[in-house]
Amino acid sequence: MADYDELKVRAAELPAKPGIYFFKNAAGEVVYIGKARSLRDRVRSYFLFLPNPDFKVRNILRETTDIDFILTGSEKEAAFLENNYVQQHQPRFNLRLKDDKSFPYLKVTAGETYPGVYFSRRVEDDGSRYFGPFSPAHRARSSIHLVNKHFLVRGCEDTVFRNRKRPCLEYELRLCSAPCVKFISEDDYRENVDNACLLLEGRMPELARTLKKKMERAAGEEKFEEAARWRDLLRTIEDYRDRPGTISVALEDQDVVGFAREEGLAAAYVFFMRKGKIRNSAARLTEVPADVPDADVLGDFLARFYHDHETPPRLLLPFPPAERTGLHSLLGWAKVRVLVPRGGKNWKLVDLAGRNAEAHLRKQARDAKPLEELKTALGLASVPRLIEGFDISNTGGEESVGSLVVFRDGRPDKDGYRKFLIRTVEGSNDVASLEEVITRRYRRVLEEKGALPDLIMVDGGKPQLGAAQKALAALGISGVPLVSIAKKEEILFTPDARDGIRLDRTSAALKLIQAIRDETHRFAIAFHRGRREKRSFASRLDGIAGLGPKKKTALLTKFQNLEEILAADVADVASVIGEKLAVAVRNRLEASVNPTGLP
Repeated sequence: MADYDELKVRAAELPAKPGIYFFKNAAGEVVYIGKARSLRDRVRSYFLFLPNPDFKVRNILRETTDIDFILTGSEKEAAFLENNYVQQHQPRFNLRLKDDKSFPYLKVTAGETYPGVYFSRRVEDDGSRYFGPFSPAHRARSSIHLVNKHFLVRGCEDTVFRNRKRPCLEYELRLCSAPCVKFISEDDYRENVDNACLLLEGRMPELARTLKKKMERAAGEEKFEEAARWRDLLRTIEDYRDRPGTISVALEDQDVVGFAREEGLAAAYVFFMRKGKIRNSAARLTEVPADVPDADVLGDFLARFYHDHETPPRLLLPFPPAERTGLHSLLGWAKVRVLVPRGGKNWKLVDLAGRNAEAHLRKQARDAKPLEELKTALGLASVPRLIEGFDISNTGGEESVGSLVVFRDGRPDKDGYRKFLIRTVEGSNDVASLEEVITRRYRRVLEEKGALPDLIMVDGGKPQLGAAQKALAALGISGVPLVSIAKKEEILFTPDARDGIRLDRTSAALKLIQAIRDETHRFAIAFHRGRREKRSFASRLDGIAGLGPKKKTALLTKFQNLEEILAADVADVASVIGEKLAVAVRNRLEASVNPTGLP
């Protein structure tokens, strides 16, 4: 758990702008997501009542070690983005928005001769036109009423529409033009539908011109009631200008890239839009010489980024990347359509990504102190923005495993984490196991032409450092800095500092190395414990006729351990492996708990 004072400082550094915020634990996992009109004010409010906040806040802060954020264009857009990210990350302290119930939309059945307008919870590829989303939900229903009232578009179901012989009550209430009995021509009805779609699309200037002409024409023909209807609608349409750009009814699969640059650093921010919703994002920072053009920097970044990420069908960029970076051959091979929007909703998305790139650049500049200190302490040529840490875990030499964690710009990057089963080392030999893991890791990086880290950290002292040196030398890798950290005295060792480097206990660089070491240890222990529990689980159920590996795996998937099976109803166990086996498993477990059979 991070110090409350440190978190309060980070909260105070947040921008006073709308967006969503993330509370993250030491493993980089999101534990809570919220929205705010002012990120700074909202997040600072969590610390107003310390040391006795309410129960939920206390539990959130107990697990929080970092605070992150995404900027949006408005508080309303933040609400939509919050919904998307909660559904994607499923944070444990978000009690609402976790299900797949989405914000409502309006559906116009454009493929029909006489289209209708309806309330819908999802967007489908069915030939209809969708508008929204709306929040709160009553906005969608009031919009349907608006379309019925001002454009006289029907809202009845098709079965009712096809079987009408005379106009219904909606016509008498002037909420429909009765196309069911041909009280309006197909062309006039289609014009009404088109105008309603202009409203729902937010194309206000175009709609206003059309309505003004209708109003003037009706007034000239002394149809004052009709003219008043168009006048009232003109006054209403202003409410429909604010539509979120982070959700699209076109169901696009595309990545949106923003770019920012300042004083030798460049930041790129990528929104991943899938099926019309932005539910995830990534930020990257890189050092760049002042004389390298932006087009080259962007092209190099994208070439590296999409070497490790799936390429989308469409890519929205702030400006064209340089062709000589190799990006064009990569994206051409993947058949990616590259767009540089100059206006409209796509430009707004790129602009939003750009603002988040700027915010990331400023945030990383503030957080660069530990990395700068580490560069100085270890005598590195550049700031170690990409650090990979390794650890080994076993119990008496059994179920030996290795872990790799990745810290990017001083923060955990869980997408890069890897687990290793030790293959060539028998018994408890952490040094040899570490050599195997590092060899396997960087042999694969070389084969895949991936990027080497700026710094490699291993948990341990001089023997572990030597194992890492040996592994890298055998692969022909040189120039990658190495550091190890001894557990008790917290001394750092490097190939050039065999006597050790002792940093002040309050040093930001030491705290960063400790955080990486602790994360490698946690990740290795969790993997090892899982392997050990599976082995124990399987061995205690050996010999039960009919209970093979597949059924054991199915049991372990539903019940995390033997104690859960013993506590569960036989019917619950039977739902996985059948009643006969469930009884046999229960008898075996009860016998192992009470082998004498005595009460």
